Amino acid sequence: MELLNPLNDAQFPGRTVSYTDTAGATATWNAGPQGVMVWSTTPCYVVVGEGVTATTASTPIPAFTPIPFIVPQGTGGQWRVSAIRVSDNGAIYCRPVN
Repeated sequence: MELLNPLNDAQFPGRTVSYTDTAGATATWNAGPQGVMVWSTTPCYVVVGEGVTATTASTPIPAFTPIPFIVPQGTGGQWRVSAIRVSDNGAIYCRPVN
């Protein structure tokens, strides 16, 4: 199993956002990280990218299980993580990694 390296806290801090039946989205990060580790307090749907908003068609993840996502290359602009609940409100915690 390959280990993921957290990035500099000052440039790429961890972020948290709450979600309900309306998607929540983290504040943005600058381009650079290859991935982001995401975990949640309840099952939810997650999407990662530039200006994204999660829907029920996004990737479902279980609660309390860190899941690595690749950060799409996009335009090289700022990117974020968005989540929406499966059935219960919750929060996601996100940490950029390489």
